[in-house]
Amino acid sequence: MQKQKAAYQLYLYLAALFITSLVVSNLIFQKFFYWYPFGEITVFGERIFEISVGILPYPVTFLITDLISEVFGKKKANQVVTAGIFASFFSLLIIYVSAAAPATDWSPIGDELFRTVFGRTVLAVLASMLAYLAAQYIDIHIYHFWKNYTKGRHLWLRNNFSTFFSQFIDMMTVLLLLCSFEIIPWERFTGLLIGGVLFKMLIALLDTPFLYFFVYLIRKRFHLEKGEEIQLP
Repeated sequence: MQKQKAAYQLYLYLAALFITSLVVSNLIFQKFFYWYPFGEITVFGERIFEISVGILPYPVTFLITDLISEVFGKKKANQVVTAGIFASFFSLLIIYVSAAAPATDWSPIGDELFRTVFGRTVLAVLASMLAYLAAQYIDIHIYHFWKNYTKGRHLWLRNNFSTFFSQFIDMMTVLLLLCSFEIIPWERFTGLLIGGVLFKMLIALLDTPFLYFFVYLIRKRFHLEKGEEIQLP
């Protein structure tokens, strides 16, 4: 019973980190930053990497779903994804109500500034959610395909293969929708797609040691064999 309780608490903490990362990424997307580790290289007129800060917490969601998939199984990973969808749409409702409420004349943040920061969040979150639905479920499905195929071996393989493909689907879908909604001009589509995918692939490679480390700690704590999963109701 104590191990079951500890496992359930771990699952809740991972779910909380996942949902927080997802919601925050949707709220901060309008700021773009630059990072030039290889100099100011351009692809289709766009510098690598000039990307939205919303991309920073998003790879954490894929790391967490891979960790939950590895330790708790496919069903629990899908449950967290569904909870993230609910949380994102609920945050949209809060933003919509907040934008509709008129600001006082002494409010530090007026209506115009609030709309500038959050005015396009509804469309952005809608685009992100459609991309997120496709990418996360694909990520979980591919992860478990490779886990079953390799009989629980080669953690690095299923982590990176599932993330690379799902991140490409996510980036392409969200950019298609944002360009369709005229939030981002079409001429930036190809450059942003390539830069975003390369950045996410780089982060996926960098997070692999962390996945190994956390899986090792959890297996040791709960005495799990390689490929074995914790069964939660």
